[in-house]
Amino acid sequence: MKKWFLLSLATAITSVSAAEMEVSVEVPRLTVAEYHRPYVAIWIENADGHVADLSVWYDLKLRDREGEKWLKDMRQWWRRSGRSLELPVDGLSSATRPVGQHTLRFADDHPALAALEPGDYQLLVEAAREVGGRELVKLPFSWPVTEQVSHQGGGKTELGKVSLSIRP
Repeated sequence: MKKWFLLSLATAITSVSAAEMEVSVEVPRLTVAEYHRPYVAIWIENADGHVADLSVWYDLKLRDREGEKWLKDMRQWWRRSGRSLELPVDGLSSATRPVGQHTLRFADDHPALAALEPGDYQLLVEAAREVGGRELVKLPFSWPVTEQVSHQGGGKTELGKVSLSIRP
């Protein structure tokens, strides 16, 4: 009896402390003469500008690492973090995404979230496209959360709807 109680208590404590962050990013369909998939960077900043990178979408498979050359077009991310990274970063770098809604989930033990101190932050999503524009969306949030929170924003051209949901 005592073992079952302790096991169920441990399970309850684990499920209570296992927060999850869900980020959803829409890549909109654009009617343009020459379309290229956007490069996208997703990261977290505090008031001091500290960065925790979550994901970077770019052309990983271009010959001679040519895709990395265009990362600097995501200017905010590049200045904050990108130029100091040795790319590709395992678990961070991935291919560009097609038109549509893309959802990423991060458990609280993800390196970027595990390093967050309690406080106020912003989720930033920046997109840049060759022969296209550049756009940045910011969503504020507090960490850690005690109840589920959701925030939404959106871009006007390069990004569609961007949403953030955090569950305790």
